[in-house]
Amino acid sequence: MEYRHLGKSGLEVSALSLGAWVTYGGQVGEELALSCMSAAWDAGVNFFDNAEAYANGNAEIVMGNVLKKMGWKRSELVISTKIFWGGNKPNNSGLSRKHVIEGTWAALQRLQLDYVTWSSATGLTFQPPSKKPCGP
Repeated sequence: MEYRHLGKSGLEVSALSLGAWVTYGGQVGEELALSCMSAAWDAGVNFFDNAEAYANGNAEIVMGNVLKKMGWKRSELVISTKIFWGGNKPNNSGLSRKHVIEGTWAALQRLQLDYVTWSSATGLTFQPPSKKPCGP
């Protein structure tokens, strides 16, 4: 497997990654996900991608269960997730400080990890500032 530096971060990632997309936890169950992730790992893939919106968070649960079963060293893995589409209630989506923190925390719980290697935003929030003052 060829490895490349991710920007100027110094992080080395496999040229190919495996993403859960909406298949894990939806069309693909844990057994097949384990088979796919194991084959990728055996081929040298160290970069696994996910997002809070994939299969409504179920993709992260499936990937987290596989990571736990496989027992791979966390230090050898590059795990990413994306934050934005967390839900349809106020403050459950978007890029507010509140949602970024709480969405990342929820992703860590689903993935059963202490940290993700990197997190990114999957959308932009274009909300003009309110012209109305807060309060009465």
